[in-house]
Amino acid sequence: MSQQEKRKRSLSIFFKIPIMLGILLAVITLLIYFIYWPVGVVLTLFLGVYFPFIFYLYYNNDRLLEKEMFAFATEYESIQNQCLKEFGLPYALLDENGRIIWCNKAFEKEIPTDGAKGRSVSGIYPEIRRELLPVGTREVRIPIHSEGKYYTAIIGRMEAEKLFSDSKLISSIGPHRLLYSMFLTDETASHLALREVDDQSIAAGFIYIDNYEEALEALEDVRRSLLVALIDRKVNRYIAANDGIIGKIEKDKYLFIVRKRALRQMMEAHFELLEDAKTVHVGNEMAITLSIGVGLEGLTYAQTYEFARNAINVALGRGGDQAVVKQPENVTYYGGKSREVEKSTRVKARVKAQALREIIESREQVFIMGHRLGDPDSFGAAVGIYRVARTLGRRAYIIINERTISLRYILRRFEENPEYEEDLIINSAEALSLVQDNAALVVVDTNIPGLTECPEMLLRCKSIVVLDHHRQGKDIIQNTTLSYIEPYASSACEMVSEILQYTGDHIKIRPEEADAIYGGIVVDTSNFTNRTGVRTFEAAAFLRRNGADITRVRKLFRDNVEEYRTKADAVSHAQIYRDNFAISRCIAEKLRSPTVVGAQAANDLLDIRGVKASFVLTPYQGKIFISARSMDEVNVQRIMEKMGGGGHQTVAGCQMENKTLDEAEALLRSTIDTMKKEGEL
Repeated sequence: MSQQEKRKRSLSIFFKIPIMLGILLAVITLLIYFIYWPVGVVLTLFLGVYFPFIFYLYYNNDRLLEKEMFAFATEYESIQNQCLKEFGLPYALLDENGRIIWCNKAFEKEIPTDGAKGRSVSGIYPEIRRELLPVGTREVRIPIHSEGKYYTAIIGRMEAEKLFSDSKLISSIGPHRLLYSMFLTDETASHLALREVDDQSIAAGFIYIDNYEEALEALEDVRRSLLVALIDRKVNRYIAANDGIIGKIEKDKYLFIVRKRALRQMMEAHFELLEDAKTVHVGNEMAITLSIGVGLEGLTYAQTYEFARNAINVALGRGGDQAVVKQPENVTYYGGKSREVEKSTRVKARVKAQALREIIESREQVFIMGHRLGDPDSFGAAVGIYRVARTLGRRAYIIINERTISLRYILRRFEENPEYEEDLIINSAEALSLVQDNAALVVVDTNIPGLTECPEMLLRCKSIVVLDHHRQGKDIIQNTTLSYIEPYASSACEMVSEILQYTGDHIKIRPEEADAIYGGIVVDTSNFTNRTGVRTFEAAAFLRRNGADITRVRKLFRDNVEEYRTKADAVSHAQIYRDNFAISRCIAEKLRSPTVVGAQAANDLLDIRGVKASFVLTPYQGKIFISARSMDEVNVQRIMEKMGGGGHQTVAGCQMENKTLDEAEALLRSTIDTMKKEGEL
């Protein structure tokens, strides 16, 4: 029985009660006639008046009562609607497509523009999308930010036929339709309170002077203390202006603590202290550069401090003159526009060489690998480490999966030489089958795990050594036993040649090995014209003394006709973007390693007057490879990092999947525009 039928039955019984009482009175009157008939006569007369009156009310006032009841129901529904309309909580009804079909006054006051009925809720609050509306009986909560206020939209699902079958409020909806009820809770006060608490949380950081010794070296003794005092004042004033505290922990190192709100302002200003420090001049020829590392949002103060330590290490590993902010799930970079300062001392190289020797001597096997699609620099560095391992009496293997065109001739000199083992050069599968528990892994010319020839080896070997000259990014090889990263070095081969000099006097380098290492330096420096320092020439001199031949090396890296034509075609079709950026494409489907040709074309484009940076896009193996080069005015590493890559300030690149050449080039142009607009270029 329905609720409506129950109400009708109860009302009918209520109106029949007087008639039933009259019948009972008639029975009593009949009994009284047998007891005392005069009283029975009086009751009979009363019944003669009572029954007509009751029947009159029952039959003649039924319509009047129905009319009054209908008027009451209508008025009651109107009161309900008015109460809902005046309800203080913003409330609205949505149809199955997310359009607003009804809302109260409180909701209309909260919406950004006038008029809500008939509009899509997504047009008012973009956070509420059609796919987020609830399914089944569950309720969804969606945070909303609109015009400085913060809300939580609580949306539930209803069936119109069941809820409103007797209501005229939304009779136009029709049967079997879905409705969504939505009301907004104002979370502005709690959000601001939480933000205030968050703003007061602590951020820890370090400030290091990158070139402290080098800057003071050329100064008179009297001016040295003045330079240090001026730097101290600038650093202390900068932190004090941001309501922080700072202490000097070493002669060229500071530890500071600021609130998160102040750090946010420092980040928005791109850590202006980096540029301000360069203005300190008291006769010093070399500008002072700083590195800043900040830890943020650690679960404990100790973790925040550890984040800061990691951040400053990353800043130094990327060449200094920049700020790095490390959070639990993100690392942000600022600055990095200056070129790295070459260190004149080789103390660090000697210490790292001795540490490498101890690691190799404690292991039975040594596996060496560079990055995917190896180049002369990665192979030359691997050959140098191979010679160290063999001199120390350890079995060594070089992992190379694909023989690129830049390596084909130099590899032939090792594979056809009986002085070398047949399994000197192996692939990833062979390496994984040969590796034992007591094995060391040396990674050269990369510090990104995903770019190595065999990332699985990083999990199989307990002792990992990284030798690289690229700036560090967010994704670096973890749990290394020894990490030697020098961004100022011209190439990995330069670093390895120094290690060879300090590992031991009895190391004898063969001519083909000297050629391979020398060739890596030649290629990475573009014949000693790019990123070349004093130590680069010293490394080249050491290799020349050990049998490297310039003519042989030049023959090893000559192009064939098809490669030369492809490179020339890429250069000839280059377009100049924003007056200073050369962008071209290298279409080389017939070549074995088109990415190498693309990199060479990018180098050649820098010879065009007015070009500050060049980019060559090369499709290969389903990916788009971008080779980026610059002279000294543009940091192409920052551009490539924005696109998921990395590298050096003047030599960088990235790989892009699931994109066409047009899409990749459009993204490159957009990235350049954005960085120019934000002042990063």
